[in-house]
Amino acid sequence: MEILLSESYGFCGGVKRAVNLAFETAREYENVKILGELVHNAAVNEKLRDAGVEEIDTERLPENATVITRSHGIPKELKAQLVERGNEVVDTTCPFVARIYRIAEDIQESSIPVVLVGDPNHPEIQGIVSYGEEIYVVTKPEEVDALPLEGKSKIALISQTTNPRKNVDMVEDRLKGVFTGEILRYNTICEATNDRQKACRNLAKNVDCMLVIGGKNSANTIKLAKIAAEHCKNVYHIQTINQLDLRPFKKFNKIGITAGASTPDSVIKEAVSRMDNFSRDEMNNEMMEAIENSFTRVRRGEIVDGEVLYVTDNEVMVNIGYRADGIISRDELSNDPNVKPEELFQQGDEIQVYVMKMDDGDGNVVLSYKRVENMKVWDEMEEKFENGEIVTAHVTNVVKGGLTCEVDGLNGFIPASHASVRFQRDLSKYVDQDLECEIIDFDKGRRKFVLSRKNVEAKEIEEKRKEVYSTLEEGEFIEGTVQRLTNFGAFVDVGGVDGLIHISELSWNRVKHPSDVVSPGEKVKVLVLKIDEEKNRIALGLKQTTKKPWDEFIETVSVGDDVKGTVVNILDFGAFVRLESGVDGLLHVSQISRQHVEKPSDVLEIGQEIEVRVTDINYDDKKISLSMKALQPGGEDEPAGGQRPKRDQKPRRKDRPQAESKPEEENFSMAIGDLINFDELEASEDHSEE
Repeated sequence: MEILLSESYGFCGGVKRAVNLAFETAREYENVKILGELVHNAAVNEKLRDAGVEEIDTERLPENATVITRSHGIPKELKAQLVERGNEVVDTTCPFVARIYRIAEDIQESSIPVVLVGDPNHPEIQGIVSYGEEIYVVTKPEEVDALPLEGKSKIALISQTTNPRKNVDMVEDRLKGVFTGEILRYNTICEATNDRQKACRNLAKNVDCMLVIGGKNSANTIKLAKIAAEHCKNVYHIQTINQLDLRPFKKFNKIGITAGASTPDSVIKEAVSRMDNFSRDEMNNEMMEAIENSFTRVRRGEIVDGEVLYVTDNEVMVNIGYRADGIISRDELSNDPNVKPEELFQQGDEIQVYVMKMDDGDGNVVLSYKRVENMKVWDEMEEKFENGEIVTAHVTNVVKGGLTCEVDGLNGFIPASHASVRFQRDLSKYVDQDLECEIIDFDKGRRKFVLSRKNVEAKEIEEKRKEVYSTLEEGEFIEGTVQRLTNFGAFVDVGGVDGLIHISELSWNRVKHPSDVVSPGEKVKVLVLKIDEEKNRIALGLKQTTKKPWDEFIETVSVGDDVKGTVVNILDFGAFVRLESGVDGLLHVSQISRQHVEKPSDVLEIGQEIEVRVTDINYDDKKISLSMKALQPGGEDEPAGGQRPKRDQKPRRKDRPQAESKPEEENFSMAIGDLINFDELEASEDHSEE
């Protein structure tokens, strides 16, 4: 039986991105919801539920939660509703589907009707339809005749990403028969889907049976099954290999395997492995049956009784009741290399021997006497296995699937998945190393045992974790080393356990990416904000190790001081200037110049360095008013209050009585400044930058 895997199968780039983003969100956030199923695969969705992600529907939208969307996308208005309820939306929509959203929206802005080929009940189609008023969904060519296209000079034709190209061609041909205007066809079929379907078609033509793995409600998997059925009589659409009884597959010589875009690699690998093992087992069973029918049962690795036939200087011949006699070489007589065969045995001695090899090339069975003597080592190893003892394994080689090793002179195996708690792409670095391992499988009869370094490491890590958690306290400052960066923050090693500095805790100012503040390998001093040992989470803060920009500002600057700053945002009524201490002040349009300024952008630009005078500090609301006009020739403007306060004089608060009024123009500008809601302006600034 030959097992053939399709050239293109399984997760596409969009699904892989969605799955990785969803599980990353589940690990890092609490109160995580998902709007329906992420992908059409039961295994993936079950793992998300196990990770604490709650599945919701559109009838009960949450508030102030982290909501993951489907990879197929969601309607435009639904996403807006989620945002309005204060939710943080993690958009996992396939980039290829998102591109179709933009295409449909652009076409509709040009008042061109859109004919969309696809399943109207599919989430992808429902999302696309939400981006226009004149988007007509058709599933087959005949539905084109009923479309309201009369009087239109142009129409656009787009498709669901998973459609076979020939389906869209048939719809286009039908359109040409009923529509005389221009047809604008856009290529919206995913090439990954097209490649997967083409590979499935080619494979189905050359096998006796096809296994199509994927969700029963997955559109692209259903299409693969249909394509396979066009070229192969025996097609099985399954979600996992465990659904099949493999015994009927004995009759097939070639079996092809493919999978839909939502099928994880692990499910595909399990199917290939089971089929491959099934094939080998069938072959082995047939061979062993033939051997057992022809000969007395003697197998490699067994201990059998024998009678010494004769002894020479270099070997001992033994009758073991098999069709061929056995030979014990001098090397296999004893652990003592100087022992002579005649010193140990005589003709007619009854002995036990270990079967090493069924044929030495001359028709004789290769036997060992010393290995029987060494069996006590296996007894000791078995005792260690039963007692859960840790053993030292010397790694000897890298083989397919893992590492070979020696423990007390016995050969063992460490699977690649048990070499370390972290995935190791290169196992060669372990060769000639001694590793502390746990025995996880032991078969004395077959002289085999399996070891795990990962289990030992996991226990060491857990002990280290408990030690770190027992010493950490919330509110204390500690030192750590930056390990890795993500879009949402930096992970820091604090004594063998990773803690997270969220991006909002890196600096008092807004940070676009953690790499703007820290880098991997950097030593940092951080504040322990929160410890959750049950969830294995440590929240850290870096910005708390520095003064707040506002505190530094009020210690060094007073009303009337001239300071330098950088323009960070420009609005119609003024500009925000970031001062050297890191705080932002408002430069009202009326305070830019003694000449009339229509718009701040006529004079200023973002990133420009300017010098301004501090005209007012509101300590209660932490607001700063600035003026460029006061520094320009033509008379010196004074701050509200009539005179420039001294360094040690604290400017007025809003509830203090105002001093003597300024000229009418300046009083008006100061009143505007007092009425501005700085929190709303900062929110506007963030939105405009994004």
